[in-house]
Amino acid sequence: MTSTSTPPGLARFNALEERAAHAALHEACASTAWVRRLLATRPYATPEDLYAASDAAMAELSTADLQEAMAGHPPIGRPKEGDPTSAREQRGMAGASERLKAEMLELNLAYQDRFGHVFLICATGRSAEEMRDALKERIGNAPEQEREIVRTELGKINRIRLARLVEGEA
Repeated sequence: MTSTSTPPGLARFNALEERAAHAALHEACASTAWVRRLLATRPYATPEDLYAASDAAMAELSTADLQEAMAGHPPIGRPKEGDPTSAREQRGMAGASERLKAEMLELNLAYQDRFGHVFLICATGRSAEEMRDALKERIGNAPEQEREIVRTELGKINRIRLARLVEGEA
């Protein structure tokens, strides 16, 4: 494949009817503003162009937009029932001991009480212990600092999900 050809998965995404493209993007990120921004700059020549558009859209999300995006994510340790994406992303929690799962639940609740939303971390490739340690560390952050960390973590998650969308099988 030459550098001027569009990868097949990205070509499929670019060719989607607007409603289908909206649904596919909404699966990656629950923020309506993010989805609209990515739809507005279609078609994309390369996956990198799509990722850059995602990063730019993420940087511009308001606090309310971030809240909307976070609402699409289940708490760490409790993936959405029947959702292969959240189960895959939270695979590191699958083998955790009952003690660690209980500790994560307690920490998640304390985090939610403090910040008003779920603890969000790009869980892909992280162990349960790594996620717990990050949660313990971040719970002491100032709300403004935590909001920017969440924005960064959402950006990482979105890139992984977009890669699966445009590089995956039909």
